[in-house]
Amino acid sequence: MPSPPRLTMIEGPDGRRRLQTDSPWEPRMGYSRAVQAGPMIWVAGCVGIHADGTWPEGLTAQTQRCLERIEEALEAFGASLDHIVKVRIYTTTIDRWEEIAAVMGPAFDDIRPANVLVEVAKLVDEALVEIEAEAFLPPDA
Repeated sequence: MPSPPRLTMIEGPDGRRRLQTDSPWEPRMGYSRAVQAGPMIWVAGCVGIHADGTWPEGLTAQTQRCLERIEEALEAFGASLDHIVKVRIYTTTIDRWEEIAAVMGPAFDDIRPANVLVEVAKLVDEALVEIEAEAFLPPDA
């Protein structure tokens, strides 16, 4: 089993917190895995890659891995998938949307966040899907 990613929380002087992982893309592209400002948490686009750099086979497995990575990021802030209010899904094969829905539907059945699904020409490396999320973490949560 691959080792979990290294997570580092960085506190900004303005009260924002940002989560840094060991992803090689974050420093190269100048972004954080997730950022919290007040009660909002934004999770950057997550592709379905494993921590060891391998790719799950198929769209369903990659979609599941995307959600696992989003959940890992949210947990670092004390949040969970239940706090998500919006997801954006990018896929290279929109005609296979039902494979994505087979993962997303059950994961969000109780909370029903706003959602958009968009087909794109290409994603990084072997990615078939990339998902980003916005979460609301009430102060009393």
